[in-house]
Amino acid sequence: MRNFTNVHDIGDLKAAVAEALEVKKDRYAYTALGRNKTMLMIFFNSSLRTRLSTQKAAMNLGMNTMVLDINQGAWKLETERGVIMDGDKPEHLLEAIPVMGCYCDIIGVRSFARFESKEDDYSEKILNQFIDYSGRPVVSMEAATRHPLQSFADLITIEEHKETPRPKVVMTWAPHPRSLPQAVPNSFAEWMNETDYDFVITHPEGYELDPKFVGKAKVEYDQKKALEGADFVYAKNWAAYTDPNYGKIINTDRSWTVGVEHMALTNNAQFMHCLPVRRNMIVTDDVIEGPRSLVIPEAANREISAQVVLKRILESL
Repeated sequence: MRNFTNVHDIGDLKAAVAEALEVKKDRYAYTALGRNKTMLMIFFNSSLRTRLSTQKAAMNLGMNTMVLDINQGAWKLETERGVIMDGDKPEHLLEAIPVMGCYCDIIGVRSFARFESKEDDYSEKILNQFIDYSGRPVVSMEAATRHPLQSFADLITIEEHKETPRPKVVMTWAPHPRSLPQAVPNSFAEWMNETDYDFVITHPEGYELDPKFVGKAKVEYDQKKALEGADFVYAKNWAAYTDPNYGKIINTDRSWTVGVEHMALTNNAQFMHCLPVRRNMIVTDDVIEGPRSLVIPEAANREISAQVVLKRILESL
């Protein structure tokens, strides 16, 4: 595997999950793979789980790690061609990227959607510049349209905790005070569509995702109807995708907040969220703290998903 940006890069999902479960049994079985290799992790946006889990995964494999926070201790970077650089950005990404590649063997990049240009966001402008110009394998640590390390961890978590061979998995929109990217829901949908799960997406009208990510999923605008018989409930907010409201909040209906009355409609479902979560906006305290909440095991599996990805890339170097 050269780069990791979406579900298709990982190949057969059953094999990937099986490998993840083996890695989880002994996280230090492959430390020789990364000896004298360096991973550079570049953050254009804030991070907790992604930063810690990916760095830990690299260390488990014997790698050296370096972390660079863009705009915090590094030069501010210009990303557009043709710009007269007379502002507060003294270095261009197109020089910075190949320089970064000189100092490492694998690059991880975290760069969210900016909601300034839908075309730029959905063409993955920044991530693809790293792929094109770094000369190194690139791992997406969340990009504008996808968060594949999270989705891989989500899949591992479902496979570990499912109580029926073909569970019903429901991804529900929930309200949030800020406009959030579609990366996590896009990616989760993309990965779920590659399984044989009964997968349903529910959201208010106006929050339709890009059809290429929705795929074969059933879309249900009635949240309560969607939750009936669910085995897993994945709650997540996202801003509007469709024009002219791209990147905007168009609904703040608190009835979509996942509470005990919502979970009572399910098949004693297990609750999932990628974190961080706005309590009592996305989900109530009693649900996220309840015995069927998987948010901590799900977060723990971020280390495992990252380690499988890095292991495969190292094996191909």
